[in-house]
Amino acid sequence: MLQPKSNTPFADEVPWSDRITAYDKDHFTTYMRLLDASADNATEEEMAHVILGIDPAREPERARNVLRSHLDRANWVVTSGYKDLFAS
Repeated sequence: MLQPKSNTPFADEVPWSDRITAYDKDHFTTYMRLLDASADNATEEEMAHVILGIDPAREPERARNVLRSHLDRANWVVTSGYKDLFAS
């Protein structure tokens, strides 16, 4: 199985905040990879397996939930959260 490209483990659900969090910073590359894969019409199964390292055949519900949580957060980061990165 391919390993996720993150040194920090993935939470089953992203800790949500209205500010950029340490978790977001640790997983920023993952968020961008998910957004790129989504834009390239990758399937949820492909993204869960290749990017998050979760086997969707063995854990279909977890794969879907973890992917959805991280993809939702990635979208928030690029549409709203990025403003925190430029605040002084």
